[in-house]
Amino acid sequence: MQDQVTQARPARALPPPIHLTERAAERLRALYAGGQSGKLLRISVGSKGCSGHSYDMNWVDAAGPGDEAVHEHGATVLIDRKAILFLIGTTMDYEVKALEAGFTFTNPNEKGRCGCGESFHV
Repeated sequence: MQDQVTQARPARALPPPIHLTERAAERLRALYAGGQSGKLLRISVGSKGCSGHSYDMNWVDAAGPGDEAVHEHGATVLIDRKAILFLIGTTMDYEVKALEAGFTFTNPNEKGRCGCGESFHV
C-alpha cells in the first residue's frame, strides 16, 4: 500500500464582512481628510437597548489586535473581530435626510429592531 500525500486546498480569499457604498466611502474620506486626520473609524457591536445589540463607532489611532480592515472605494474602516459574525453581509451607507445625516447599516442578519431604532437583535 502506498502512502498517499494529501495536500490541503489553498485557502480562498474571504469576502469582507461589510461593504461600503460610494456615499459612505466619500463621507469617510472627507472625515479622514478633515478633523479626523490620522484616525480610523472602528465599528463594533455592543450590548445596548431593548433589542440587545447596537452598532458602535469610535475613532482610533490604529488597528487593534484582531481588527479586520475593510478597504473599499478608497476608504478604510476597521471591524472589531468580536463583531464580525454579527456584521457578515452588512452594507454601510451614508444618508442625508431633511433633518439628519449619518451612517446607516443594512444588515441581513438582523431579525428585528426596537421601536426607537437604537438597537437590533439577531
